[in-house]
Amino acid sequence: MTLFLLKRLATLALTLLGASAVVFLVLEILPGNAAQVLMGTEATPESVAALAAKLGLDAPPLQRYGAWLLGMLRGDLGISYAYSTPVLDLILERLALTVPLALLAMLLSTVLALAAGVYAAAHHRRFGDTGLMALSQLGIAIPNFWFAILLIWVFAVKLQWFAAGGFPGWSEDDGGGLWPGLQSLVLPAVALAVVQAAILARITRSAVLEVLREDFVRTARAKGLSRRAALRGHVLRNAMIPVVTIMGLQFANLLAGTIVVENVFYLPGLGRLIFQAIANRDLAVVRNCVLLLAAMVVVVNFLVDLLYAVIDPRIKVSGL
Repeated sequence: MTLFLLKRLATLALTLLGASAVVFLVLEILPGNAAQVLMGTEATPESVAALAAKLGLDAPPLQRYGAWLLGMLRGDLGISYAYSTPVLDLILERLALTVPLALLAMLLSTVLALAAGVYAAAHHRRFGDTGLMALSQLGIAIPNFWFAILLIWVFAVKLQWFAAGGFPGWSEDDGGGLWPGLQSLVLPAVALAVVQAAILARITRSAVLEVLREDFVRTARAKGLSRRAALRGHVLRNAMIPVVTIMGLQFANLLAGTIVVENVFYLPGLGRLIFQAIANRDLAVVRNCVLLLAAMVVVVNFLVDLLYAVIDPRIKVSGL
């Protein structure tokens, strides 16, 4: 088990290093000048050059990349060009909304998908199976931003059960609190979860059906075990490996989806920060936020690998 963990940690570190290099290189080759954007089109070349020197944009790319890596190791992500605020403070402030939103969406997606997928597999080729798979196909086809607008129209405009947008905050001193904050995240979480749940439900159904055809399941049924007991005791655990794989990949899609959904609901989260930073060409914020999203995906995949070892002990024994 120790060797298994060491291999996965080494892969995690190398992946993050590679991701940082790709993010830095992509932002380096983008056209435009951050100093020129901040100063405006009427600024003189001398003032633009002075601001570039102040921001460190005139240094060689390799030197700036090394300084960025060293700064991240020290917890110093630099200063935002547009906000004149430490990037770390901006990110931590926005993560307080984005992380609960992504976790709530993932929870909704998992619960809906597992329930629908297992039910469809248990009622294979019956009305329940056909109906759920038709709904899942519809869910896959719906863009989450369009579904978000539909949710606002139905539940905020017509029924007035939820606010159409905005976030009151987690602090009661600012007029918010835990319950108002969660209420403001319900519709965005549903908008993010529906598409992912539709995909995961189909994967769950296929995985459960495949395990149901295995010899050990037929043997358990022949010994008198009911279909429900066989599902709980033998099928679900063996069907979870492909399901967990998709769940890990879906977390990346949820994080990417927050960029659009947070703008639809006017939520001050990490996605909206990235959108604003791109518009302002605030490279210090963009590269750190993009790398953070990449790191979240890599860490989730690392945790998925650990779950593999828990679900199927043969994986850690073989050292895969």
